[in-house]
Amino acid sequence: MTYAWLSLIFVAVAAAVLLAALLARGASRRALVARWWLPVLMSGTVVMILTAVFDNVMIRSGLMAYSSSVTSGLLIGVAPLEDFAYPVAGLILLPALWLLVGGRQAHDR
Repeated sequence: MTYAWLSLIFVAVAAAVLLAALLARGASRRALVARWWLPVLMSGTVVMILTAVFDNVMIRSGLMAYSSSVTSGLLIGVAPLEDFAYPVAGLILLPALWLLVGGRQAHDR
């Protein structure tokens, strides 16, 4: 299995959980998306910059290495593009879990 397939699985699971959370919210999902898109976008920007910096530092220092046979070959610095899927999955999954696990009471106040 390549890192691209593994990354796709993580993002797909996160997207499925988000979809389930939004469907569970019913009629209030439009207001919720309108309220959350900017904080998620801002967080995503910061997380992607941090991922780019620290992944490159860790790879250049030898803490981790990737075989070119299991990556796409697309790089940001020396970090494979697939590394950026995990933060994206986290940015999708965390708000979804917040909604599913207990955020309803906090959001409805």
